[in-house]
Amino acid sequence: MLPAQSRLSGHIRLLGILWLAESALRMIPGLAFLFIFSAGSAILQQWIPFPFLMFGVPILWGIGALLSITAIAGLAAGWGLLERKPWARTLTVILGLIGLCSVPFGTALGVYTLWVLLPAEAEQEYEAASRAQHGTTFPSSV
Repeated sequence: MLPAQSRLSGHIRLLGILWLAESALRMIPGLAFLFIFSAGSAILQQWIPFPFLMFGVPILWGIGALLSITAIAGLAAGWGLLERKPWARTLTVILGLIGLCSVPFGTALGVYTLWVLLPAEAEQEYEAASRAQHGTTFPSSV
């Protein structure tokens, strides 16, 4: 007989899929910025005036790097949630807090993430599901 599915498990699966999708979409502009403003900088020198080239290009490259790093972290969080990895809940809560600043989709995903993962019973239920799937133990919370 299959065990009863909890309220949290459906939300965790959906949350993992949403984090994978949002992160894949975030990776596109991140890699585009990195490519255009690093590999293409020699080409950009022909069309962009010097002051922007000196100050704007590094800023835009940094934005691309930040988008790419958060996308990689989001992909890891989504995969970790789907696999019920013990570290995935913490990473996803952190990314959810960061995502609150990214209007409108990051805010919606951040609010949903915090609503699903922050309650104390959600932490206990997630730990139990992770333990059951991976056979790991967690330190007891006081």
